[in-house]
Amino acid sequence: MFQKILIANRGEIALRILRCCRELGIKTVAVHSTADRDLKHVRLADETVCIGPAPATGSYLNMAAIISAAEVTEADAIHPGYGFMSENADFAESVEKSGFVFIGPRSETIRLMGGKTTAKAEMIAAGVPCVPGSDGILPDDEAKCRETAAKVGYPVLIKAAAGGGGRGMHVVRREEDLIHSIQLARNEALQAFKDGSVFLEKYLEVPRHIEIQVLADEHGNAVYLGERDCSMQRRNQKVVEEALAPHITQAQREEIGKLCTDACRRIGYRGAGTMEFLYDNGRFYFIEMNTRIQVEHPVTEMVTGIDLIRQQIMVAAGEPLPFRQEDIQLRGHAIECRINAEDPFKFIPSPGEVKKYHAPGGPGIRMDSHVYAGYRVPPNYDSMIGKLIAYGPTRESAIARMRTALAEMIVEGIHTNIPLQRKILEDEVFVRGEHHIHYLGERIPEWAAEQ
Repeated sequence: MFQKILIANRGEIALRILRCCRELGIKTVAVHSTADRDLKHVRLADETVCIGPAPATGSYLNMAAIISAAEVTEADAIHPGYGFMSENADFAESVEKSGFVFIGPRSETIRLMGGKTTAKAEMIAAGVPCVPGSDGILPDDEAKCRETAAKVGYPVLIKAAAGGGGRGMHVVRREEDLIHSIQLARNEALQAFKDGSVFLEKYLEVPRHIEIQVLADEHGNAVYLGERDCSMQRRNQKVVEEALAPHITQAQREEIGKLCTDACRRIGYRGAGTMEFLYDNGRFYFIEMNTRIQVEHPVTEMVTGIDLIRQQIMVAAGEPLPFRQEDIQLRGHAIECRINAEDPFKFIPSPGEVKKYHAPGGPGIRMDSHVYAGYRVPPNYDSMIGKLIAYGPTRESAIARMRTALAEMIVEGIHTNIPLQRKILEDEVFVRGEHHIHYLGERIPEWAAEQ
């Protein structure tokens, strides 16, 4: 087992990793920017190293600085968390070549699954259902692009082959708009990801976003830990997630889960991963794989009782998974609300000092956050300041507990999206589990007008 792990991240996930390391008796190294000296995990870590200025490009995205910190502190492994360097194949490769263990998949696996077109081709070969679309990257030949779109059938979705978060993504409903949209998507993708490659898929009008959590080790073992519904999202950014997904049957779960674990074995996957699907008219369509821990992993932990961060560390250390598929028991229901430092309906970031902070409690309530009274939220990073999770024996009880928790939670000094989360939890369509990926975007203008 590792003696010392360097945590190459910040905020709540860094604190989550640190707590797991302490439980395992592993020493920790917290790297941080100049803006993050007062982060909770930095104060709690065994060792700390400042790796650069506040902008992430000079600190949390600085490969050389992170690896140098690991060398200076004599760490054994590096945990990237999510975001930042977590899905950067070059970073994983540099970590490996520098003599450290990257707590995640091998660099070649990240590279294979990081390209949406190569990942899709691999999943098709593994028998995983995919959204109909182009065979790889769209060519410069406009006639061939039109031919591909006509074959797939309008509306179509143009997507960047690299990156995510909705950038380089355009819906096209008419042939006369196709070429212009492709050019726009290429330019956006080039600016955002330094890769202007785009591809085309059938656009599904009102699908749900459902993802399968997988764990695999280097000994050929792979399991799925149920699914999560992440359909409540705005501009392709998740707002509320839950496990298990409403209205998914056990037969459907077993069928798609087996396809995902078979695919993991095919590509030699190691660690925690998530296969993301659009779900429409009773069918799953693969869209991408996240080769890291997900923000929403706690809801899966709540319904399975399995510590995913612990399993990441154990698998990276060469240990086999301690359970088989038949050992996985799915119990109850869990919901996660992302708590962001932003205006709840205008979504303008709200950095600043947290004057007062009170985390909710009670049966089934979990709060993953690095925030405390007196903490200053910096303007340099993602606005998420915590994740509120509610667990109950049924979906109805989890919703009731989440409503109570949101009513109890206090964050003063900055704006948060708690009022939006309360609106969602009271919404009748959400309560019935009938929402889709576009639903929240449709409701927000109405809710904002009520303020």
